[in-house]
Amino acid sequence: MRLCNTTRKPGSRIRYYLLPALLLLTVSLPATAARCLLVMSYHQGYAWNDGVERGVRNVIGEQCELRVFYMDTKRNKDADFARQKALEAKAIIETWKPDVVIATDDNASRYLVQPWYRDADTPFVFAAVNWTAKKYGYPYRNVTGMIEVAPIIPMLRTVSHVLPIHRHALYLGADTFTEQKNYQRFKDIYGQQGIQVDALFASTLAQWQQHYLKGQDYDFIILGSNAGINDWNAAEAARFALENAKVLTVSNHHWMSPYAMYSITKIPEEQGEWAAEIALAITRGMDPARIPIVPNRKWKIYINEGLARRAGISLPHHGGEVIINPVKEN
Repeated sequence: MRLCNTTRKPGSRIRYYLLPALLLLTVSLPATAARCLLVMSYHQGYAWNDGVERGVRNVIGEQCELRVFYMDTKRNKDADFARQKALEAKAIIETWKPDVVIATDDNASRYLVQPWYRDADTPFVFAAVNWTAKKYGYPYRNVTGMIEVAPIIPMLRTVSHVLPIHRHALYLGADTFTEQKNYQRFKDIYGQQGIQVDALFASTLAQWQQHYLKGQDYDFIILGSNAGINDWNAAEAARFALENAKVLTVSNHHWMSPYAMYSITKIPEEQGEWAAEIALAITRGMDPARIPIVPNRKWKIYINEGLARRAGISLPHHGGEVIINPVKEN
């Protein structure tokens, strides 16, 4: 770009010195016209929720004025509570008028986007909607997003490698809508492979422990999320698992790796980073209707060596795994 000519016209000297200052202002100041609202289905302190938010913040930085609203529907499971929180989020949208809204996890779509903003003027980017977006009627002309798909087939390959016989599994998770839906997915997909998957859901740590003991009669246990067990005690759960583990335990949640021998997990930051990048593109004029809905594409593996060794189970190592409770060889 040419900033000036060798022959100056009247006033060009002023423009020449003023231009760097204008460029500096353009670079250093955030786009104050851009407002981004992040509506999170759950609460601060829930590992998945925090990871998604971290991903959003890492990308957005100061490029957009960010405001966050927590619906807190993991700890408060009543549908009326969720509807009320959705109305509170709607009130923020109507008064603050964000340029784009990021709606994370299922309840933000179920209670906010679908009933109030289908094909509306306000653009939305959803993230971490489990398995499929069709249940909310997506896509809309004003909405795009990333669905959340657990790597359950890769996990089954490891189960098949470790266990010659693996026909009967127990799914153990919190007593929540999300966990019931996740269980159904495991039941359907593993059922196609000839594996019967039963389920037990817990509302308290004591129930979870009782169900964990029952799971020792199965070929293997699939640990769903503990989110929704409000009296969860991580140290007590880890101690209990270590003392009672006799069969293979696997999970798709990284925060369950202290209690599972093998975890192949989704990465919450991926959801947040992708949603933030798309949200910024929308603030710059991109039409959400032209952006396809996509699934997550990354995962991480955790191996709890201490827990597996206690049960006499040997797990495959391919390199790149995160080792939990490493066993020191003599």
